[in-house]
Amino acid sequence: MSSVIIQFLVAFAAFMAIDLVWLGVIAKNLYRSQLGPLMTDNIIWPAAILFYVLFVVGIIYFAVNPGLAAGSLSETLKNAALYGFFTYMTYELTSYSVIAKWPGGLVALDIAWGVVLSTSVAWVTYTILS
Repeated sequence: MSSVIIQFLVAFAAFMAIDLVWLGVIAKNLYRSQLGPLMTDNIIWPAAILFYVLFVVGIIYFAVNPGLAAGSLSETLKNAALYGFFTYMTYELTSYSVIAKWPGGLVALDIAWGVVLSTSVAWVTYTILS
């Protein structure tokens, strides 16, 4: 049980650090400029935290654990990239198809970010835990 908690804490810390740099520095104004009135001024923190927790669990389950079991960083990174691609692609394409004025330019960028984020978190987690 303690190894599961350690895996989660390492991955969660990596996820938060990387995603906060993206959201707070690199893409600070991007989402506001692209989504404008669709964005809320009051983040619903329970939903955001639930996303973060579940997304990190997914990275561990689908990428880090199989990679550790195989003793393969490349397996970890491949699985993480696919996980990030399919999860962010699902969100972006669904949003684009059902939300009026969802910016098409954001779709590809956000999917790419999902791949980078997932792969980076998995790399950090695998490297620390292996």
